[in-house]
Formats: sequence, structure tokens, C-alpha cells
Amino acid sequence: MDIDEIADWHAHIYFDQDTTTDALALRALIEARFEGNMEMGRFHEKPVGPHPKWSYQVLFRPDRFADIVPWLTLNRGRLTVFVHPNTGDALVDHRDRAVWLGDSVALDLSVLER
Repeated sequence: MDIDEIADWHAHIYFDQDTTTDALALRALIEARFEGNMEMGRFHEKPVGPHPKWSYQVLFRPDRFADIVPWLTLNRGRLTVFVHPNTGDALVDHRDRAVWLGDSVALDLSVLER
């Protein structure tokens, strides 16, 4: 595959009841720092799709990866961040092409199976 096949990237910020304040604070920092260079998803206080924890999504273009992912690496605090490309194959993108910042967790890939 060529990297031109990556339409965009998702960074999913995982949190729970004990880290909601941290997640909200990071969200505000992301919005201030990357305004106009990403799209912020909804704040889910329940598991959604393949994500087994509460989360929100940050969508960004491939040309922003080198700015956003290193920044998240340094500023995520105690939160886990799951980053994956979007190439049109959601199962493979989530299962085989993902990057974890912090501890990885098992995804519910059954919702992505063909």
C-alpha cells in the first residue's frame, strides 16, 4: 500500500470515571492547540464501536500526523490514546495498523468484521 491511501487518521482518547477530568482538560488543550487542523468527535461516556472504554475521537489529515501524534505522546498524561489510519478497511486499520500511546487494551473487533 502507498501512504496516499490513508484518507485521514483517528486518535481515540480513552478515559473512565476516574480520568474524566483529565480527558476534558486534554480535550480543551487539543482544541486550543490544533484549532482548524482537526475535527473533534463526541465525548462518549460509554463504550462505542470497537472501543471498550469511554472515549472521544480526534480526526486529522495525514499531513498533520507529525504535529498531532508527537504532541499527544508528550501531553496525554495518564490517558491512553489509540491512533489508527483510515484506508477503507476498518478491521485491518484497527487491528494491524494501530499505534498505542500508553497501555493497549483489547478492542471489540467483532463490530468491524465483514
